[in-house]
Amino acid sequence: MSEPRVLLLGAPGAGKGTQSKRLAEEFGIEHVTTGDALRSNKDMDIGHMDTEYDTPRAYMEAGDLVPDAVVNEIVKTALQSADGYVLDGYPRNLDQAEYLSEITDLDAVVFLDVSQGELVDRLTGRRVCDDCGANYHVEFNPPETEGVCDDCGGELIQRDDDTEDTVRDRLEVYEENTEPVVDHYREAGVLVEVDGEGTPDEVFEAISDVVDDAAN
Repeated sequence: MSEPRVLLLGAPGAGKGTQSKRLAEEFGIEHVTTGDALRSNKDMDIGHMDTEYDTPRAYMEAGDLVPDAVVNEIVKTALQSADGYVLDGYPRNLDQAEYLSEITDLDAVVFLDVSQGELVDRLTGRRVCDDCGANYHVEFNPPETEGVCDDCGGELIQRDDDTEDTVRDRLEVYEENTEPVVDHYREAGVLVEVDGEGTPDEVFEAISDVVDDAAN
């Protein structure tokens, strides 16, 4: 079996990160995220791109949004060094989707379909250890003692971006920018939709079946 090239799509809270990591391990491929790619290439020389700064690091340190052109270049670099991959968190808009089609061929495009109510429950229920950063969920992955980290005994907190108002704002931004990407692949006839509301094992099995079929 060849090493598959997979694009995993879904809203915040759909489980892309968890499932991408499992896919990477199962199929022996790279897990490529925009954040990781940016951190790995933050000192890339982009002076030739006629951008405000000469490195991605400068944008990050200034707190400015990294332009699409720079993100595209970084993702291209990450994919070129990977024989197979699962791409998580990119493309975020139609322009990026069109660029992606110019630099690589995808074997499978999978969309994790999760209702908005479920997404809100998942994201607002997340708790993070203020000391070690371990993640929990009040319903799906609670600590042994409420509010206390199992690993280090630190306090579990709800991050500002996990409050309901912020979560709904994040989902609204996703709908505006990234849902057209889902529609783009659906209209192209290459999108496979997977029910993302099952157990993590059930969802992983469904995605794995899609990737197996695409890679053989």
